[in-house]
Amino acid sequence: MLYEDEDDFFVGSPRSKFFDIMFNANKNLVEDALEKHVERHVAVEMLLNKFIEEKGLHLEAEISTIRVEKQDEIHNAKIDFFISTVGDILTQNE
Repeated sequence: MLYEDEDDFFVGSPRSKFFDIMFNANKNLVEDALEKHVERHVAVEMLLNKFIEEKGLHLEAEISTIRVEKQDEIHNAKIDFFISTVGDILTQNE
């Protein structure tokens, strides 16, 4: 019989594991991973903002619309983000 241990890596959601790793992994690795994601986020936002403005739309209004209309896709993308970030940090932490 398989018993789930609180220390078992597979117990918990991708989100909870993400935060476990963020708070417990090597600080430099976590900072590097977050910096990489922040830079990407800023670059994508700049591109998106330029595109949105060219269309005569407003970025925040479009984001609000997408958050309502694409909740499931956003949820899945967040899980993918949590998993890939944890994977990046753990592979470098070895």
